[in-house]
Amino acid sequence: MRLPLIRVATGAVLLAWPFLVWFGLAHNGLQWLLPALAVVLLLRLRQARHNAGPMRRVMQSVALAGLALCIASALLGTHQLLLYWPVAVNGIMLALFGSSLFSAMPLVERLARLQHPHLPAQGVRYTRRVTQIWCGFFIVNGSIALFTALYGSMPLWSAWNGMIAYLLMATLMAGEWLVRRRVIPREPI
Repeated sequence: MRLPLIRVATGAVLLAWPFLVWFGLAHNGLQWLLPALAVVLLLRLRQARHNAGPMRRVMQSVALAGLALCIASALLGTHQLLLYWPVAVNGIMLALFGSSLFSAMPLVERLARLQHPHLPAQGVRYTRRVTQIWCGFFIVNGSIALFTALYGSMPLWSAWNGMIAYLLMATLMAGEWLVRRRVIPREPI
């Protein structure tokens, strides 16, 4: 039971990254923020061993990118590098989803086959399109995250990376779920 609780806690901290960075910077807290984030990222890296398939690489890559940014920020004595973590996460997700388009089975199809092992041809076409849509999302979201990091406005960076991007992602997931229920028929029990 301890592992799922730690997994949820580290996931929550990483989701709250924009607000933690904003809070730490607003209160001159890099001396506590960087070690705390590094510990959470090390825990997340350790947890990645328990994942299988592409999620293992995603968790490892995201944790390593965050650790590199924390270490570089500590060595250089600057906070600006922490602002690029959302850019790194979008880049990692784009690489994962995008590279799967060149494989026999795109990532979304692999995920769909967990629930629908006998995915019909229309479902296969649909999952390829959804993978392409997610790639587009990661390109746009990553580009805006990069702009907010370069622009230097902490309120803008925090609002986009801590709220707006999550709302857009949730909207895309909900819309995809609704469309999927119509496109991929449910298998009888």
